[in-house]
Amino acid sequence: MSTARASRLEFDAIGTRWQIDTDEPIAPAIEASLHARINEFDRVYSRFRDDSLVSRIAREPGRHEFPADAAPLFDLYRSLYDATDGAVSPLVGRALETLGYDRAYSLRQQSAAQPVPAWNDSFAWDGHALDTIRPVTIDVGAAGKGYLVDIVSEVLAGQGIRNRVVDASGDLLHSGDGTLRVGLEHPLDPTRVIGVTEISNRALCASASNRRVWGDGLHHVIDALTGLPTRSVIATWAIAPTALLADGLATALFFATPERLSALGPFSYVRMMSTGHVEYSPDLKGDLFL
Repeated sequence: MSTARASRLEFDAIGTRWQIDTDEPIAPAIEASLHARINEFDRVYSRFRDDSLVSRIAREPGRHEFPADAAPLFDLYRSLYDATDGAVSPLVGRALETLGYDRAYSLRQQSAAQPVPAWNDSFAWDGHALDTIRPVTIDVGAAGKGYLVDIVSEVLAGQGIRNRVVDASGDLLHSGDGTLRVGLEHPLDPTRVIGVTEISNRALCASASNRRVWGDGLHHVIDALTGLPTRSVIATWAIAPTALLADGLATALFFATPERLSALGPFSYVRMMSTGHVEYSPDLKGDLFL
């Protein structure tokens, strides 16, 4: 990535590395507000914390109130669920735990994979709260990190920082002047890129099956219809107006064609198949080397 930003803030949060580039230093009070907002988000959605809301939902059926900003996240998940015929679901948490991606990071498969419960059979979302009839393990990894990138960027905007790039280990949002050039990391060789693209006031999110890999070919991109990691696509990149949408699309591109996903909003994409074949949108700004 290349950027002309004058100031950089780096830190670790929600299990990933963050980098924020701005054209002016971020004051300590603003940095503290960023960490507080990230922790607030984590206390709602992290299945790795005992004190989170989703951990309570995994223990207790009933009605669970969410913060007001949960609506865009769950609304997008419903759209992704429908567009992929149920392959993308916020209910994959238990499947990930069974495969070994659990709170203790045991990385040991506990039992045979099982299909993920269907949306309407497990909970009802009314825009404010989830009503569950049994304990369910929610995982928002398909779009949650991108949404948090949007939220962090909005915190900075509220403090008057106009030119900014928020990057959470591959999920990034550019806001302000200029253009950002981003390399697309080769999923089989992190020392190489398969191309570069340019974004301006847009988000770019990537997903790859070489991230968080363990055991015998297990990884974190789960097909909710089977409870198993997907195989035919190995990497995706999506460019969209928000990181929430780009992150969700990057996951959905493992399971559905770009044409099927076009109703969710405007986006550009690149995806690499397990055969090495690369598909990309005609309006992609940049160059591919493969």
